[in-house]
Amino acid sequence: MGAYENADAVHKKQVDILLDEAKANGGMAPVDIEQFWEDQEKAAANPFGENIPQCAFGATLTRECVFDELGVKEDFRRFLHEDEVWALELSKRYNDLSEKIVGRRLLTEKPKDKSREWPAGIKGLNDIFESKNVWEGGVTGSWWLEESAHTPEELSHLLDRVEKRLENLKEFLFPENWEAEKKRLVDIGCKVPLYRGQRGPCTFATSIYGAENLLMLYYDDPALMKRFSEIICRAILERARIFDEEAGTETVAQNGRGWSWADDNCCLFTPEMYEFFAMQIHREVFGKYASFEGSIRYQHSDSAMGHLLPLLSELELTGTNFGPTLTVSEIRNYCPHARIDGQLSPFTYSRNEEQNMISEFLRDFEQAKEKRGLNFTTAGSINNGSRLTGMRLLMAAVQRYGRY
Repeated sequence: MGAYENADAVHKKQVDILLDEAKANGGMAPVDIEQFWEDQEKAAANPFGENIPQCAFGATLTRECVFDELGVKEDFRRFLHEDEVWALELSKRYNDLSEKIVGRRLLTEKPKDKSREWPAGIKGLNDIFESKNVWEGGVTGSWWLEESAHTPEELSHLLDRVEKRLENLKEFLFPENWEAEKKRLVDIGCKVPLYRGQRGPCTFATSIYGAENLLMLYYDDPALMKRFSEIICRAILERARIFDEEAGTETVAQNGRGWSWADDNCCLFTPEMYEFFAMQIHREVFGKYASFEGSIRYQHSDSAMGHLLPLLSELELTGTNFGPTLTVSEIRNYCPHARIDGQLSPFTYSRNEEQNMISEFLRDFEQAKEKRGLNFTTAGSINNGSRLTGMRLLMAAVQRYGRY
């Protein structure tokens, strides 16, 4: 059952009233666009603010949503990587609609400035662990890491090579033209990109070694699993240190603002496994790069990982984007200072389930309004199929029912 069916009579009436008004207006939900964006600017600056007029709104549509909206066959690879002229033409068409419906041009229409791009060939953490980043899924696919070890013996040998690589990592990380390109780019005002976010420990490790393999390692060879965790941590910290050095960063933590993880596969780990494998990585990385007042400690894990909340509470996260099976109340109980980005189910949005969309907002705002800190958006990705009229409907719900 959806949120609407589970709602009480008061909430159902609020949903029905708003939908009736939208239907009477040709599907355009009633919202004062100018006032909404003025209030949103205040709310987004600090969702915990005592004087913000309404709940912060984060469910702004993205480039993933172009295809269904425009009735164009989805080809995300072409849109992202292969045909910039076509991508910008679609973006302009989309923006012409979005400006009329939600009052904003949502997508960039500027061509990439190739003269300001950093050179190809800079190595990521996956390269340190010999994993290739490959596009899978055809025209509607995405990037995935390939496994680089399949047995305990292969993993052990891989870790030997990684440890050797870490002895002179800078030479491995950068292409031959790095120094010349760095000087050219810095001279025109570009900043060396810092390393402050990473596919999370569990997701990264299962990408390298396979999910089942890694989970069984906890029982079959815990020493090897612990070594894997420790070397991931060392590699992250060393790569970050080198980029700091290249950028000339003196106060590394403050200049980088903090650290963010994207760790969907953490849901596969029991609390005991998570403590054993991931928590020390969090402690060391956050301790180095997110230890000052106001630093970002963010975790995206849009999966059913509520069983890990008691452990994550130790990390004092400042931002979360967790799966739709978690509630705002649960997250707030363990993450009292976190901006909660959620908890709208992505499929509720992309399937344009209008009753449930409003109901999920009413549910989440009810749980958040006392302590605030909710940035209402999807509990995970915003997917193709999410419509501009749906975004406007949520804006109307926030404006009417999400006032503080």
